[in-house]
Amino acid sequence: MPKIKNLSDACKVSFSPDGPISEEALERVRALLDEIRPLDLGLDNEAQIARTWNSSTRQQNGRRGRGGPNQYAPPIKYLHIHESESFSMGIFCMPPSSVIPLHNHPAMTVLSKLLYGKLQAESYDWIDVADPADPLKPRPARCVRDREMTAPETTILYPDRGGNIHTFRAITPCALFDVLTPPYSAEKGRDCSYFRKSSVKEPPVVLPSEVDSSEVVWLEELEDHQPPEGFVVARGLYKGPVIRR
Repeated sequence: MPKIKNLSDACKVSFSPDGPISEEALERVRALLDEIRPLDLGLDNEAQIARTWNSSTRQQNGRRGRGGPNQYAPPIKYLHIHESESFSMGIFCMPPSSVIPLHNHPAMTVLSKLLYGKLQAESYDWIDVADPADPLKPRPARCVRDREMTAPETTILYPDRGGNIHTFRAITPCALFDVLTPPYSAEKGRDCSYFRKSSVKEPPVVLPSEVDSSEVVWLEELEDHQPPEGFVVARGLYKGPVIRR
């Protein structure tokens, strides 16, 4: 049986519309995700290219290139694999220097497997405050991760810990396989929000006494769940085994 089918079957019994049914169930899914390789998802050629890539040209995703008005760097591609009310699976294929901007996963648990390549990951969790501010005003967060990741590597983030707000910058061509439980749903209050770092001078909330203010990063939500200008994601063709409902 294809490894992706084993993973999907495990997700079906381990995840509910509210997320993982237990920590043990989540770890079972993680163990199967650890076994997934690019070949299992129809990405063996792309992985080979990533292994021989060099840094002769670097451009941001979707931005105009230096070679003239008609030259553009390739956008990030999203390969959709499967979605149900309990979980979704998909792959972000990122060209070098492309960026997935700072965004969140409200009330969601996310397993991410870097399939090939190398990227810089930066993630944050909110700091609890007694009087939460207007969501569009700067809010205090703590950096959970700011480091380079090299394939193969798997991470897990939770609704309130593990770096639920994160951004990725591709160093080489790379692919990030995401399993979300439950999936995004605007109707159920799980819409994706985007953020930027704020240079706030006067904190709008009082920080807990145990928090070192020098370690706080203030994040500001962008309006109407809109991503930053210039962020481009194209739909790509998934060439791996098909997952039936």
